[in-house]
Amino acid sequence: MDTLAQYHKAFADSKDIFIKKTKDYGTSWRVLRTISVVDQIFIKAQRIRTIQETGVQKVADSIEGEFKAIVNYGIIGMIQLQPNGNPYTDLPVNEVEELYTKYEKEVEETMLAKNHDYGEAWRDMSQESFVDLILTKLLRIKQILRNQGKTLISEGIDANYTDIINYALFALIKIDESLHS
Repeated sequence: MDTLAQYHKAFADSKDIFIKKTKDYGTSWRVLRTISVVDQIFIKAQRIRTIQETGVQKVADSIEGEFKAIVNYGIIGMIQLQPNGNPYTDLPVNEVEELYTKYEKEVEETMLAKNHDYGEAWRDMSQESFVDLILTKLLRIKQILRNQGKTLISEGIDANYTDIINYALFALIKIDESLHS
């Protein structure tokens, strides 16, 4: 198992969707405020959890696709934390790709550091735990927003997005492994 290669593949697959959707829709996501991004991720994570709990799926969208959407909304969230001019003006695709890559590298650096310290503990975790941890991080962001973005001792919104993205990527790696084992 080459974790970094698997990680890069999961991120590249998500990024490919993001760039293609940017070509289709432009950067309409730029109007989303932090709470709206959080709610979009919540919808995806809650859908996965409902399917896990009930064992019933009535919409054709795959769980794998939902985790990719969580990765991409997490990147949108990180981009949106920075001032980016008029949200009603589309960004060029190459600029969007540069922004995505910037945050992709930041998220990867965090994964490498934590993966070293935690000894790839995520490999022994369940998909259910990843979803629960994503939901926990979303509730933390909502509380930070209620606190006007301030924390006393805890990590900020960006660190929570980073963890959300990494949990979704770990889930994607495990899904890919289960399909190819």
